[in-house]
Amino acid sequence: MNLFKMKTSWSNAEFIPLKVSIASVYLLIGAYFHQFVCDYWIPFLVLAIIALIWALVLWISKMRQGNNI
Repeated sequence: MNLFKMKTSWSNAEFIPLKVSIASVYLLIGAYFHQFVCDYWIPFLVLAIIALIWALVLWISKMRQGNNI
């Protein structure tokens, strides 16, 4: 049984607890490493923008593939 080959579908409501827990961990890390984050906020912002663009491109490509089926 390979866990990485299993496929499942999630609704948006099922992702809410996962997103809340991840956001809570990010807030805790940011509070703990406040000085570090203040010193390097520009690289973190660039990384966040790149990740956002990447996620949007993946989302749009999945939507286009879904319309072709």
